[in-house]
Amino acid sequence: MAWLTRFLAAVAFLAIGVIFSPETFGSKSDGLKSPTLSTYLKLAHLLCFSTAFGAALWVTFIGGIIMFKNLPRHQFGNLQSKMFPAYFTMVGICLAVSAGSFGYLHPWSSSSVTDKYQLGFLLSSFAFNLTNLFIFTPMTIEMMKQRHKVEREQNIGEEVGGSKNVQVAKVNPKLAAMNKKFGMIHGLSSLANILAFGSLAMHSWYLAGKLDL
Repeated sequence: MAWLTRFLAAVAFLAIGVIFSPETFGSKSDGLKSPTLSTYLKLAHLLCFSTAFGAALWVTFIGGIIMFKNLPRHQFGNLQSKMFPAYFTMVGICLAVSAGSFGYLHPWSSSSVTDKYQLGFLLSSFAFNLTNLFIFTPMTIEMMKQRHKVEREQNIGEEVGGSKNVQVAKVNPKLAAMNKKFGMIHGLSSLANILAFGSLAMHSWYLAGKLDL
């Protein structure tokens, strides 16, 4: 994942440069851009935004719930630990491209207040996603591995769709402490993910208003 991290960082810096210094990359504040280039950038923005929105919708509200209800709990956790870094990396790259394209097409110096708000939503979603990728997800995975080790010692964790953890934690202070810490970190990660999705939802409303059907 190290190369993905470096690639994502490079894309992020490029996107920020396009947004706040668009003239450097050929975007003029008077709006005179190549029609072909504008079409490519609009396509990049739309495809990357829709990919990020669709992935967030599936992972947050559908896929995760289905897996939780049908997989042994430890197996579910191990699968999530592999899936989430890839998920946040992909969404992060998509959001960087989407925000960069939008910033190029709507230079800050000449953008309307509405366009500036929309750029803010895209950048907020990108920031929440990066927070999850680099901070909360690694912490959650590490805490999960430690908790799995203690649970295996208690012969729990292979149940499907439920957990014996709460009952065991009542007589195991170490597990109870782990549960509290894991719950806090996982809660912050979930909150960041929901806020990222909410920002994308706000931008989807903006895009819907641009359609002329």
